Amino acid sequence: MRAPKITHPFMKNLFITTAVLGILLASCKKEKDVTAIINPPEDETCVQSLGVDNGDIIEGQYIVVYNTATVGRAAMSANSIEQTSETILTKNKIPANRVEKTFGGETGGFVANLSAAEAATLKNDIAISAIEPDRVIKLSTCFTVASPRLITWNIQRVGYGNGIGKTAWIVDTGIDFTHPDLTTDSTRSRSFISGTTSARDENGHGTHVAGIIGGKNNNIGVLGVASGATLISLRVLDKDGEGTLSSIIQALSYINANAKAGDVVNMSLGEDVSSPILIQQVQNTASKGIYISIAAGNESTNANKYSPANTNGTNIYTVSAVDSLDRFASFSNYGNDVVDYAAPGVKILSTYTQNRYAYLSGTSMAAPHVAGLLLLKGRNITSSGSALNDPDGVADPIAHF
Repeated sequence: MRAPKITHPFMKNLFITTAVLGILLASCKKEKDVTAIINPPEDETCVQSLGVDNGDIIEGQYIVVYNTATVGRAAMSANSIEQTSETILTKNKIPANRVEKTFGGETGGFVANLSAAEAATLKNDIAISAIEPDRVIKLSTCFTVASPRLITWNIQRVGYGNGIGKTAWIVDTGIDFTHPDLTTDSTRSRSFISGTTSARDENGHGTHVAGIIGGKNNNIGVLGVASGATLISLRVLDKDGEGTLSSIIQALSYINANAKAGDVVNMSLGEDVSSPILIQQVQNTASKGIYISIAAGNESTNANKYSPANTNGTNIYTVSAVDSLDRFASFSNYGNDVVDYAAPGVKILSTYTQNRYAYLSGTSMAAPHVAGLLLLKGRNITSSGSALNDPDGVADPIAHF
């Protein structure tokens, strides 16, 4: 567990195995049916890549963070934050109607349409602590629909338990609220995509992450690490897996205002650059006693180049990926300066949209294993073995109950 990071697990290098759609029923609950454990073949038949636009700067759109020592805590309230933003712009001879979005939290701020010169002017204002361009966050999803397998190899590998009554906030493409194998909370769920009010998943990635964390212990489907946990959708990516950095920051602000200590946030996403503002916002959320699990990314390089994966701090965990033989995944990012644990991430079977199940691969799948363990044990999660052939030469411990 190190300091702060941000990402959309560069949903690159998603490996999948072919299977047939179906529902497998059992006469007893999943956790008793250990005969259903499977080890999928390790051939890499499908690779999920980063969207070609991931990390691109959104021209003329900037994220601006307040200096709370100057602005004051009162300016962080929902009622005053927009007025404060407009006042700061007006003071710097910038039209107040340039504000596009606002966000609260420990260090709130706003998103505005600005020229490069106007951004430079704001950067010198004592009321502003940081400013950076907004960016595109995008993934390219590759999946194979499959028959469910109840207790899968990956869940058996890390361990599992009863997650009922515990809450996970999933910053992703949304969640399928009608999937019979998930316990969802649509009331607290939110969309942070402009023009989209529903937090329902139209992509599949977020639903897959949700099932790894909290798939129910019932007679169908797959078992999650923290079975039956309440899953809240914070949708920051659309049906094509595309969103913005500012939407992720808004989602973290919402978590700050509504989550409680002991809750878990999963961030299986990110950008291919380092964002100081994102790092700070992740650290602010974790400082409230909220655990955050982050995908290391799938670029086969050092994770310290990417946010939020490069975020270090108490309650923050960056996760690399291994396969069913504990081998370090060829696509996974690495680096002991930011990576805390490894977890299964190759050909992971989990829930998918339209009441389906599918195989996906990536550190996007590894992070929710750790999220589930954090729900069950908090900082007391342990490890069992270590990743074989870790590229950095110091093997990541494999997270375990």
